[in-house]
Amino acid sequence: MIPMKSTDSQGKNWKPDQSSIALRLCVALILLLTDRLALAAAQPAPSPNVRFSGPFRIGMSNGDQWEPSIAADGSGHVFILYPQYGKVAGCDGCLMPSMLLSTSADYGKTWSPSRVMLESRSGQFDAQITVDPSDGRTIYAAWLQDGKRAAMVAKSIDFGATWTYTIAVRSNVELDKPWLAVRSQSVYVAFNHEEEVWVAVSQDGGRSFAPIRVNSQSHPGWSLLGTATVDASGNAYLAWSAYAKAAGARGPVQLYVAKSADQGKSWSTKPFAVSAAAPGCRNEQCGEAYLGPQVSLASDSDGTLYALWNAGRTAMGTQRIYFSSSTDGGENWLPRSSVSLAPAGVEHAFPAIAAGSGGDVRIAWMDSRNSTRSSRVWNLYYRSSSNGGATWGEELRISTFVPGYPYISHDGFRFPFGDYFGLTIDNHGDSQVVWGQGLNYQSPGSIWHASGR
Repeated sequence: MIPMKSTDSQGKNWKPDQSSIALRLCVALILLLTDRLALAAAQPAPSPNVRFSGPFRIGMSNGDQWEPSIAADGSGHVFILYPQYGKVAGCDGCLMPSMLLSTSADYGKTWSPSRVMLESRSGQFDAQITVDPSDGRTIYAAWLQDGKRAAMVAKSIDFGATWTYTIAVRSNVELDKPWLAVRSQSVYVAFNHEEEVWVAVSQDGGRSFAPIRVNSQSHPGWSLLGTATVDASGNAYLAWSAYAKAAGARGPVQLYVAKSADQGKSWSTKPFAVSAAAPGCRNEQCGEAYLGPQVSLASDSDGTLYALWNAGRTAMGTQRIYFSSSTDGGENWLPRSSVSLAPAGVEHAFPAIAAGSGGDVRIAWMDSRNSTRSSRVWNLYYRSSSNGGATWGEELRISTFVPGYPYISHDGFRFPFGDYFGLTIDNHGDSQVVWGQGLNYQSPGSIWHASGR
């Protein structure tokens, strides 16, 4: 058990309590009726992006779905793990949310019905799923449950048909924002609590874990974990955002990257970037730090480390998306480059990145360039590079209009449903993407999938 003092979580990834969930379900019924009326009247619009299939809705049609995670193996399977807010058929003992898994055996063209990963009488939060890159077969998943005081890890070696389960860590306080990274027998489940960043480390393929604190008193700030990755040499990396206690979400934000070269036994932490405070959510009912800066990391087969992050220069002003890379394990980084083609003054958030063979790097983010003075809307954008980010391909808008949903218009969707989404590369070289859309932070929403390159 990790000895931490008890406190109320103020992480930006917090979801409503049970009373709020009941309200969400009432709103869901109203929106469902609205959906049916809109579906009868609306006509589909042509997709502005013919290089990606979709978007297609994934998951259950009742309740709402939030913050999905995605992984692809070496045999054409794609896996999406997500928390379901709403009743799950056949699981009367499951409390909301429940962690559900959808699987495709044909590169995302068709999907199996969602099923409960592990029946639980406490809510399950913050989905993570990945495939071990060393064998392209072994699947790992992770989430929080037991009042967010336990980090659960699941493992499958038969394409997700059966799973074994291990509790990676138990705590006497609520944890937040777990991130999962795997390579061979090394399994890392990182998470945060207040100013502390921890990681539960396994070197036996997830059978046993040891908790280790990553940051020290010399790296202060309310910490929100943003990513984890393991490179081809076995070096592990974490990144997080730290908010100064005195200023909270309205002060400068320090971004950190930590590295372990000894299988997670010790960690060296370096400041990575600084951002001004992000703007609030206007009328979308989310917390002040929801649009705040975060870092996403990935490493290719040659060991090059890539970073994608959002940051701003003016307090409560708009933020941009930036990219950089390192060929020496994060010791030195190339000067940052702005990768979005949106005009100045457009709000950017929620970076996602994936890397494959040497120099192959894919990036995605959300921005609000199609907004008007009266209505802010968002879209998901994507770019790829075959030379490590030296040059980039065409910028593609992946999110498109879908009839029947009051929070999706021809200009975009009303609210990013969750402060992260999933991006991975399958064994055919296509990008597999999953993300959430909703009306606001409190309203029911849905998750969507697209694939292409």
